[in-house]
Amino acid sequence: MKLLVTGGAGYIGSVVAHRLVDAGHEVEIVDNLSTGFASNLPAGARFHEMSVHRVADVLTPTAGFDGVLHFAASIEVAESVRNPEKYWHNNIEGSLALLRAIRAARVPRLIFSSTGSLYTGDGTSAFDETAEIRPQNPYAATKATVDQLIAGECGASDILGAATLRYFNASGAVRTADGAHLGERHDPESHLIPILLQAAGGQRDTFTLFGTDYPTPDGTCIRDYIHVSDLAAAHLLALDAVEPGRHGIFNLGNGQGHSNRQVLDTVRAVTGVDFPVRIQGRRPGDPAVCIASSEKAHRELGWKPQRPDLADIVADAWGFHQAAAEDDLRTQR
Repeated sequence: MKLLVTGGAGYIGSVVAHRLVDAGHEVEIVDNLSTGFASNLPAGARFHEMSVHRVADVLTPTAGFDGVLHFAASIEVAESVRNPEKYWHNNIEGSLALLRAIRAARVPRLIFSSTGSLYTGDGTSAFDETAEIRPQNPYAATKATVDQLIAGECGASDILGAATLRYFNASGAVRTADGAHLGERHDPESHLIPILLQAAGGQRDTFTLFGTDYPTPDGTCIRDYIHVSDLAAAHLLALDAVEPGRHGIFNLGNGQGHSNRQVLDTVRAVTGVDFPVRIQGRRPGDPAVCIASSEKAHRELGWKPQRPDLADIVADAWGFHQAAAEDDLRTQR
């Protein structure tokens, strides 16, 4: 198929773009490189450096695209609280521009990159797709809003079929067939595993553990970590499964949780580095448990995680972190 990937120079988008090229698809990528990296782009893809707001310049009625995979978005929760306007503009208005272009070009497939953080519950059981949606921050609210937009487009169309994939803590790194090394690089970093790796690598003096009195076995929050290669596989399966007029929603996670302290211990074991840890109180809004039920994805897409082991996920991420740190040192010299 001929496929357009928005945000294809970012972490998850680039891994998926490489997988699509390896599978023999014709791939074009739209990314403004505000948070993505040109070095992430697959050699076999055509690249357009532009904002998703201008996507209609590429996704034209005569371009012949068979599908779109939409990753372009701002993703930092804390920033979304400080600057919600940026998130309305990038995530909602950017998605509206994309949907207009999809409608005009009569594109039949759309895969949307979303988040499990828009769910709410009692913090004791896994979230399935029927769990209550109650976004706690502007970032999650934008993802919920775009889902409503997509559902409306599918309901009004006899052509467009879409799938929303809601991730739970994408992690790890991959090496691609053309030699690229793809992993998490955020500035500032806000995700647990890369923050721990920065502490292990000496880029942080200490690691701060927020909350040790949650109703969990060791008192720290429990989260669901999914290898980025498993996420990529789900996108290809969803691309084949969409049906005209239908908007499917699928949660993607391991279905098992690891506490913050377990992740901390795993990072120490994998890296062989013992670094200082500072204990602070709970952060507002952090649930005790947030894990995914991915039974629907297994049942309807035939998807099941192949890299569920936390130590493997951390080891892959550590390899990428070390390589990126060496690259930074060479650049500074």
